[in-house]
Amino acid sequence: MTDPGRTAILRAARKAFARESYDAVTLRGVAADAGVSAALIVKHYGSKEALFEKVADFSEAAQLLLAAPNERLGEHAVRTMVQYRRDNGADLLVRVVFAAGKGDERAQIREHFRDQVVRAFVARLTGPDAELRAALVTGQLLGLGAAMAIDKTGPIATADPDAVVELYAPGIQALITP
Repeated sequence: MTDPGRTAILRAARKAFARESYDAVTLRGVAADAGVSAALIVKHYGSKEALFEKVADFSEAAQLLLAAPNERLGEHAVRTMVQYRRDNGADLLVRVVFAAGKGDERAQIREHFRDQVVRAFVARLTGPDAELRAALVTGQLLGLGAAMAIDKTGPIATADPDAVVELYAPGIQALITP
Protein backbone atom coordinates (compact mmCIF):
# COMPACT_ATOMS: atom_id res chain seq x y z
CA MET A 1 0.00 0.00 0.00
CA THR A 2 1.30 3.44 -0.91
CA ASP A 3 1.78 6.20 1.59
CA PRO A 4 -0.65 9.03 0.64
CA GLY A 5 1.80 11.65 1.94
CA ARG A 6 4.60 10.37 -0.28
CA THR A 7 2.25 10.20 -3.26
CA ALA A 8 1.09 13.78 -2.70
CA ILE A 9 4.68 14.98 -2.27
CA LEU A 10 5.85 13.31 -5.49
CA ARG A 11 2.86 14.62 -7.44
CA ALA A 12 3.48 18.17 -6.20
CA ALA A 13 7.24 17.88 -6.80
CA ARG A 14 6.72 16.64 -10.36
CA LYS A 15 4.51 19.64 -11.09
CA ALA A 16 6.92 22.06 -9.43
CA PHE A 17 10.02 20.80 -11.24
CA ALA A 18 8.10 20.75 -14.55
CA ARG A 19 6.99 24.37 -14.18
CA GLU A 20 9.97 25.98 -12.48
CA SER A 21 13.72 25.79 -12.62
CA TYR A 22 15.42 23.70 -9.97
CA ASP A 23 16.57 26.83 -8.15
CA ALA A 24 13.04 28.27 -8.04
CA VAL A 25 11.51 25.14 -6.46
CA THR A 26 11.38 25.17 -2.66
CA LEU A 27 10.50 22.41 -0.24
CA ARG A 28 8.00 24.78 1.38
CA GLY A 29 6.30 25.36 -1.97
CA VAL A 30 6.15 21.63 -2.72
CA ALA A 31 4.85 21.00 0.81
CA ALA A 32 2.12 23.61 0.44
CA ASP A 33 0.99 22.11 -2.87
CA ALA A 34 1.06 18.61 -1.38
CA GLY A 35 -0.79 19.63 1.76
CA VAL A 36 2.01 18.42 4.02
CA SER A 37 4.79 20.02 6.05
CA ALA A 38 8.27 20.66 4.67
CA ALA A 39 9.52 18.55 7.59
CA LEU A 40 7.64 15.55 6.20
CA ILE A 41 9.42 15.98 2.86
CA VAL A 42 12.76 16.08 4.66
CA LYS A 43 11.76 12.99 6.66
CA HIS A 44 10.87 11.02 3.51
CA TYR A 45 13.48 12.35 1.06
CA GLY A 46 16.14 14.18 3.06
CA SER A 47 16.71 17.13 0.75
CA LYS A 48 15.51 18.97 -2.34
CA GLU A 49 18.25 17.26 -4.34
CA ALA A 50 17.10 13.80 -3.22
CA LEU A 51 13.48 14.73 -3.97
CA PHE A 52 14.49 15.85 -7.46
CA GLU A 53 16.37 12.57 -7.99
CA LYS A 54 13.20 10.68 -7.08
CA VAL A 55 11.16 12.80 -9.52
CA ALA A 56 13.74 12.18 -12.27
CA ASP A 57 13.86 8.42 -11.62
CA PHE A 58 11.98 6.23 -14.10
CA SER A 59 13.30 2.86 -12.90
CA GLU A 60 10.00 1.89 -11.25
CA ALA A 61 8.10 2.80 -14.41
CA ALA A 62 10.44 0.69 -16.54
CA GLN A 63 10.14 -2.23 -14.16
CA LEU A 64 6.33 -2.08 -14.22
CA LEU A 65 6.11 -1.67 -18.00
CA LEU A 66 8.54 -4.48 -18.78
CA ALA A 67 7.13 -7.08 -16.37
CA ALA A 68 5.91 -9.45 -19.08
CA PRO A 69 7.43 -11.70 -21.72
CA ASN A 70 7.99 -10.12 -25.13
CA GLU A 71 5.07 -12.05 -26.65
CA ARG A 72 2.67 -10.11 -24.39
CA LEU A 73 4.70 -6.98 -23.76
CA GLY A 74 2.56 -4.62 -25.86
CA GLU A 75 -0.64 -5.69 -24.12
CA HIS A 76 1.02 -5.57 -20.71
CA ALA A 77 2.54 -2.11 -21.22
CA VAL A 78 -0.75 -0.59 -22.38
CA ARG A 79 -2.71 -2.21 -19.55
CA THR A 80 -0.10 -1.01 -17.06
CA MET A 81 -0.33 2.58 -18.36
CA VAL A 82 -4.13 2.61 -18.16
CA GLN A 83 -4.37 0.87 -14.80
CA TYR A 84 -1.65 2.96 -13.20
CA ARG A 85 -3.44 6.15 -14.25
CA ARG A 86 -6.73 4.87 -12.83
CA ASP A 87 -5.23 3.60 -9.59
CA ASN A 88 -2.93 6.56 -8.91
CA GLY A 89 -4.40 9.52 -10.78
CA ALA A 90 -0.97 9.97 -12.32
CA ASP A 91 1.06 8.74 -15.26
CA LEU A 92 4.23 6.68 -15.31
CA LEU A 93 6.01 8.56 -18.10
CA VAL A 94 4.42 11.88 -19.03
CA ARG A 95 6.65 13.95 -16.73
CA VAL A 96 9.42 13.57 -19.29
CA VAL A 97 7.33 15.63 -21.74
CA PHE A 98 7.53 18.59 -19.36
CA ALA A 99 11.31 18.24 -19.34
CA ALA A 100 11.54 19.40 -22.95
CA GLY A 101 12.71 22.90 -21.95
CA LYS A 102 16.17 24.18 -21.21
CA GLY A 103 18.09 23.62 -18.01
CA ASP A 104 20.36 21.02 -16.53
CA GLU A 105 17.61 19.53 -14.41
CA ARG A 106 15.35 19.02 -17.42
CA ALA A 107 18.23 17.43 -19.32
CA GLN A 108 18.76 15.11 -16.38
CA ILE A 109 15.11 14.00 -16.47
CA ARG A 110 15.36 13.32 -20.21
CA GLU A 111 18.63 11.43 -19.68
CA HIS A 112 17.09 9.25 -16.95
CA PHE A 113 14.13 8.53 -19.23
CA ARG A 114 16.44 7.43 -22.07
CA ASP A 115 18.68 5.41 -19.74
CA GLN A 116 15.98 3.76 -17.68
CA VAL A 117 13.03 3.35 -20.05
CA VAL A 118 14.10 3.54 -23.68
CA ARG A 119 17.29 1.54 -23.17
CA ALA A 120 15.40 -1.04 -21.11
CA PHE A 121 13.12 -1.60 -24.10
CA VAL A 122 16.14 -1.69 -26.45
CA ALA A 123 17.65 -4.43 -24.28
CA ARG A 124 14.48 -6.51 -24.60
CA LEU A 125 14.02 -6.18 -28.34
CA THR A 126 15.64 -8.47 -30.86
CA GLY A 127 16.06 -8.11 -34.57
CA PRO A 128 16.80 -5.12 -36.74
CA ASP A 129 16.37 -1.48 -35.69
CA ALA A 130 15.92 -2.29 -31.99
CA GLU A 131 16.83 1.27 -30.94
CA LEU A 132 14.37 2.84 -33.37
CA ARG A 133 11.62 0.39 -32.45
CA ALA A 134 12.19 1.00 -28.71
CA ALA A 135 11.98 4.76 -29.26
CA LEU A 136 8.74 4.28 -31.19
CA VAL A 137 7.29 2.02 -28.47
CA THR A 138 8.06 4.56 -25.75
CA GLY A 139 6.73 7.33 -27.99
CA GLN A 140 3.42 5.50 -28.34
CA LEU A 141 3.25 4.92 -24.59
CA LEU A 142 3.96 8.62 -24.00
CA GLY A 143 1.17 9.49 -26.42
CA LEU A 144 -1.26 7.25 -24.56
CA GLY A 145 -0.21 8.73 -21.24
CA ALA A 146 -0.51 12.28 -22.54
CA ALA A 147 -3.97 11.60 -23.99
CA MET A 148 -5.17 10.25 -20.64
CA ALA A 149 -3.58 13.16 -18.75
CA ILE A 150 -5.06 15.83 -21.02
CA ASP A 151 -8.63 14.54 -21.27
CA LYS A 152 -9.33 13.08 -17.85
CA THR A 153 -13.00 12.44 -18.64
CA GLY A 154 -12.69 11.63 -22.33
CA PRO A 155 -13.16 8.34 -24.14
CA ILE A 156 -9.70 6.93 -23.34
CA ALA A 157 -10.00 7.80 -19.66
CA THR A 158 -13.47 6.30 -19.33
CA ALA A 159 -13.19 3.31 -21.68
CA ASP A 160 -13.00 -0.22 -20.42
CA PRO A 161 -9.27 -0.96 -20.04
CA ASP A 162 -9.69 -4.14 -22.10
CA ALA A 163 -11.05 -2.08 -25.01
CA VAL A 164 -8.07 0.29 -24.85
CA VAL A 165 -5.66 -2.65 -24.74
CA GLU A 166 -7.41 -4.39 -27.63
CA LEU A 167 -7.21 -1.32 -29.86
CA TYR A 168 -3.85 0.18 -28.84
CA ALA A 169 -1.60 -2.76 -27.94
CA PRO A 170 -1.34 -4.37 -31.41
CA GLY A 171 0.54 -1.35 -32.80
CA ILE A 172 3.01 -1.50 -29.95
CA GLN A 173 3.32 -5.27 -30.17
CA ALA A 174 4.12 -4.99 -33.89
CA LEU A 175 7.15 -2.92 -32.94
CA ILE A 176 8.22 -5.37 -30.24
CA THR A 177 8.03 -8.51 -32.36
CA PRO A 178 8.29 -7.44 -36.00
